[in-house]
Amino acid sequence: MIHIGIIGLGAIGQRLIKQFNEHAEVEIVAVCDRMESLVHDTAASIDRVQAYTDYHELIADSKVDLVYVAVPPKFHHQIVMDVLQAKKHVLCEKPLANSLEEAQEMAEAAKKSGVVHAMNFPLNYEAGATKFAELIRQNYVGKLRRVQFTMHFPNWPRLWQQNDWVSGREQGGFVLEVGVHFIQQVIKIFGDVKNIQAQLELPADADKCETGIIATAELLDGTPVLIEGLSQIAGKEHIAFTAYGTDGVLSLENWGIVKGGKNGEELVEIPAADQPNNSLIEELVKAVNGQAAEIYNFEVGHQAQVVLEELRKL
Repeated sequence: MIHIGIIGLGAIGQRLIKQFNEHAEVEIVAVCDRMESLVHDTAASIDRVQAYTDYHELIADSKVDLVYVAVPPKFHHQIVMDVLQAKKHVLCEKPLANSLEEAQEMAEAAKKSGVVHAMNFPLNYEAGATKFAELIRQNYVGKLRRVQFTMHFPNWPRLWQQNDWVSGREQGGFVLEVGVHFIQQVIKIFGDVKNIQAQLELPADADKCETGIIATAELLDGTPVLIEGLSQIAGKEHIAFTAYGTDGVLSLENWGIVKGGKNGEELVEIPAADQPNNSLIEELVKAVNGQAAEIYNFEVGHQAQVVLEELRKL
């Protein structure tokens, strides 16, 4: 049994609690948040769990084997470094850190630590994204001509995640919060990115995050990468990760819908039900038990951070 401690009980932290509780080899034994009422409400919903408002106490708890860090990005560095110092396994929310320097230090410390260090990049375990990657490997689009990533949000922050840091320029914004998932997918599927040029649309309030981005980059072979996004617009939220090739087009839309078509054809939905039923929690359990596992570690987080910081340069 792997005993989990969770630091950060906001919307993101709450999301994995159900997945932890559903796994037979995992038990949540401690939770922590600076908001005392949130800690006690969460603890009341979980059997036999210790509640903390000081994260140092959770890390020091001898029952905790693995710490899930789900606090806002500016707090990742210090907490994760303390977890690594305590020689405990760690799962960190994305992005890895709040700066490239922090991300590099965390990746280096994690590599030396001897513990399991993993990022919560859930797309890697979703059927749609797995199907997209498989079809790219099978040369569905032919020779790649362009990779494009689109993010459109009627409201940012989205109505379910209204808080100051998600809307703030320092550690929020859709480029960071949503873009990081697909930056990681680009690197995983197509390789490193170079020659990044970005233009941000910024509101007059210097504390508020971007409302738009147009960015270009290249894969190492020179294939163009285009990133564009807007918030505070009409319509519905729309996210698309698209590969254009000499033979066809393949797109992952709104996180889980795969659409494809050969040149001259309509894009149609491609079923993804044939993909293996995989999960981050299952892979974490394997890794902690010393088995081969599909884990995206802090080095992967650092690679994504390199691109993120170039896109968010002011």
